[in-house]
Amino acid sequence: MAQPAEVLCVGGLMAKLDPQAVVTPEERARGLDLLVREAALSGGAAALTSGVILTAFALHLGASNVMIGLLASAPFLAQLLQLPAIAWIERWRTRKRVSVVCSLIGRAMLAVMAVAAFFTGTLPLIAFVVAQFVLCGMGAIGACAWNAWMRDLAPEEQLGRVFAKRTLWLTAISLVLGLAAAGALDWTHPGSDERNLVFAGMFAVGCITGLLSARMVAAMPEPMMPPRTDQIGLVALLREPLQDRNFVRLLRFLCSWQFAVNFATPFFTVYIVRQLGFHVSFVMVLSVVSQIANIAMLRLWGTLSDRFANKSVLSVCAPVYILAIVAMIGASQLGSREAVKLWLIALHLVMGASIAGVTLASTNIALKLSPKGSATAYLAASAMATAVAAGVAPILGGLLAEFFGARQLELVARWSSPAGVFALPLVLHHWDFYFLIAGAIGLYALHRLSTIEERGEIEAREMARQVLSETRRSIRNISTVAGLRAATDLPGSLLRDARLRVRFRRAQAGRN
Repeated sequence: MAQPAEVLCVGGLMAKLDPQAVVTPEERARGLDLLVREAALSGGAAALTSGVILTAFALHLGASNVMIGLLASAPFLAQLLQLPAIAWIERWRTRKRVSVVCSLIGRAMLAVMAVAAFFTGTLPLIAFVVAQFVLCGMGAIGACAWNAWMRDLAPEEQLGRVFAKRTLWLTAISLVLGLAAAGALDWTHPGSDERNLVFAGMFAVGCITGLLSARMVAAMPEPMMPPRTDQIGLVALLREPLQDRNFVRLLRFLCSWQFAVNFATPFFTVYIVRQLGFHVSFVMVLSVVSQIANIAMLRLWGTLSDRFANKSVLSVCAPVYILAIVAMIGASQLGSREAVKLWLIALHLVMGASIAGVTLASTNIALKLSPKGSATAYLAASAMATAVAAGVAPILGGLLAEFFGARQLELVARWSSPAGVFALPLVLHHWDFYFLIAGAIGLYALHRLSTIEERGEIEAREMARQVLSETRRSIRNISTVAGLRAATDLPGSLLRDARLRVRFRRAQAGRN
């Protein structure tokens, strides 16, 4: 009996998602070419639906501060799914299928968000937040499969070159579409039907480009995973770093740092739009400025971390970034609107440049503090701990918003002389308190940094791979500052490296 055409079509599609026992050089070359070109689609989807645009859309829908906090926490809390995802992928052993299916489900959520633009009330906002959590969760699971798949698809000698091209595409698309989105939002009035159409259009286009990205990914070959040999317990694997006292000191610094940063920065857009009264288009410009500074300074911080200790780079970048957060208070104190614009642009340049150094140096120091062969386990422990801290902070920030919104603190510095009286008032209210609290927690984080003993060396190849990994992130958090989420990503090679360690120990025991 003949099967329906729909069944045959679905069956043929699923067969295309199966791994291949043999990948020919021609298939591999075509897959790497698709990998580079796919960056334009996935980068476009991320540029139009994440970061500042996501927060601006939520504000347009009338989201409360609690909902903004939940949206900000989603990318970080979703990272916790990466740990069980590693075990699932090891069991299913079909990385391409997991990547494509997660991409399809996640990008479909963008259509839900696009439809929400035409409705008002609590229900559309709840659907918007739920869709964001599903999108981030699918992205976290799919990223585990994707990272492991790409390590097998791209030869070691071509890895840097391929991902350098991909990073170029991602960066270019992100900057161009970011500016285009700023122009589209500037063209429309807040709360207007035209702005509904602009937001719906951006998320609809993001959904379409995301689905096209999944189709292109499905056309890339997947080498079959090597047969399973040793069963690795993930909990036991992550227990080892927690028994290292010096590494635990690093975790305390990273957790307090992530909490300080994500307590305030997710609300930058809310602060700039609602308290300072600027258009969303200006916030988009600030985001682009931060990205440019982040990319421009990454190579310099990498060079300095090679020449000096990573702790030295952190000792410079971390205080500068915290001071810049506290200095955001200055925007509410300046009288001239042009002066406020210049102040915010300068601060975003400083924050974008300094967070690049923090992200790079904190990753490198985690690598240096890990014993040889245990780097991925240590990075995984670091990612899980910092993801919890970064995810809890904006939720707490959103819950406290109403409390600080009803408070105000006035300080006046007065200088009297025969020539007259000079007074300098300082009025703090609402989000200004957040920046001060973030600064206080940041000081505690800097204290934790001082207790870390940096030792050991990091291989040049490993450092280059980690730098490349940080620069090719396409999914950002909802802050106006680029590069905050990189430290919470789980290493895709966690189980593979653990198996290598087990085999090495067995070989040593056999020789003895």
